[in-house]
Amino acid sequence: MNCPCTPSKNYEACCKIAHHNQAKVHSAEQLMRSRYSAFVLADVTYLYNSHHSQTRPSKKEHQEIKSWSQSVQWLKLEVLNATETTVEFKAFYMEQGKVLVIHENSEFTKEQGNWVYKGALQ
Repeated sequence: MNCPCTPSKNYEACCKIAHHNQAKVHSAEQLMRSRYSAFVLADVTYLYNSHHSQTRPSKKEHQEIKSWSQSVQWLKLEVLNATETTVEFKAFYMEQGKVLVIHENSEFTKEQGNWVYKGALQ
């Protein structure tokens, strides 16, 4: 299977590593890519675990995220810029016949030694 974050790579050699062991994530960009793949695969457990504890959505919200992520067709990810702690990206998806995009500049930090998603920068 091709990896959702980088279709030229195999999922087994890319995001699956992070999905099975978050400690193997070594950068903010790698975490963001693995979270995009988790959205594509509706892996809400990974999304929950890779989210900072202070900004983490509730379990109920995660069920809504799972339902939504399964209801859309994910098209591609474009990383526009990455620093040590931020990643600006565009995630393209199709919903109800329309191509839509999530354009976000995300902040990442380490919590208990692991990279986690803190939230969108304003």
